[in-house]
Amino acid sequence: MVNLKINGIPVQVEERTTILNAAKKVNIKIPTLCNSPDYPSWSSCGICVVRIGDEMVKACTTVVGANLAGKDIITHDAGIIATRRMILENILSNHPNDCLQCLRNRNCELQSLAADFGIRESYFRKVMRGVPVDSSNQFFVIDRNKCIFCGRCEIACNTLQCVGVGPMFGTKEPDCVSCGNCVSRCPTGALSPKKGASYADAKKVLTTCSYCGVGCQMYLMVRENKIIGVEPANGKSNKGMLCVKGKFAYDFVGHKDRLTQPLIKKDGKFVEVDWEEAYSLIAKKITETKQKHGADAIAGFSSARVTNEENYAFQKFMRAAVGTNNVDHCARL
Repeated sequence: MVNLKINGIPVQVEERTTILNAAKKVNIKIPTLCNSPDYPSWSSCGICVVRIGDEMVKACTTVVGANLAGKDIITHDAGIIATRRMILENILSNHPNDCLQCLRNRNCELQSLAADFGIRESYFRKVMRGVPVDSSNQFFVIDRNKCIFCGRCEIACNTLQCVGVGPMFGTKEPDCVSCGNCVSRCPTGALSPKKGASYADAKKVLTTCSYCGVGCQMYLMVRENKIIGVEPANGKSNKGMLCVKGKFAYDFVGHKDRLTQPLIKKDGKFVEVDWEEAYSLIAKKITETKQKHGADAIAGFSSARVTNEENYAFQKFMRAAVGTNNVDHCARL
């Protein structure tokens, strides 16, 4: 363990802890655009500069060791703020000024940081790239004109998802699994969901993905009682990652064709009935079929869109009550 001070506040951290993470222990926020909390940062943006004595260093890659024991690290003063502002203006000089048209408007870390520093325009000369927008993916858009080369998408794809598509550098994408983890980690509009809803005023609801048994934790972004997007949570089983279903396949929840009442066919047409009538008919049909043809004439098919507990109860009902092992699940393969 190493004892040091951050803005005069004593803090004890394990050796090799980054200054950025040490500051978090005492609730001091250091701005950053490139830091990936679950993997070493690329140290590309430089906005996290802090001062140790007369030297400025990057907080995301400078680690605490015996050489920093007892020293006071300064995270905010006039010189540091001026340096961060200059770095940010330099980034903005190579970035389009189309926030209101951007799919990530009000859901963009670069936009928020510029607002925090009160930056309305960059004093550096604009250098635009003019790269065509890539809309070939079914679920998200890649606009490399808005890429700040933070490396967070590369870490997500190459190191965490282990696909190796490389969205930042324009690598061809035949192997992309559309998991959207690069989109979730992008701090700008370089990677945006095609649905493009802003999460700025949305309510975050923590829940468990119901598509399979892994138990991935995620946040439903809800506005006016409607799900407008999904972001991964740092659950024990998924650690901030999701698959394509968890990230993008949520429209079924509020779809207009979703059944809300049981249907029974009467006179050749499906009509809505209450649950008591539906259950009575199911019990009657199962009993008649079992008596006439045996239990193995009956099969049950469960869903990935219900909880593990409900699926367990269903298979238990088929095996113990009905008496057949003919039970399957849509996510088995």
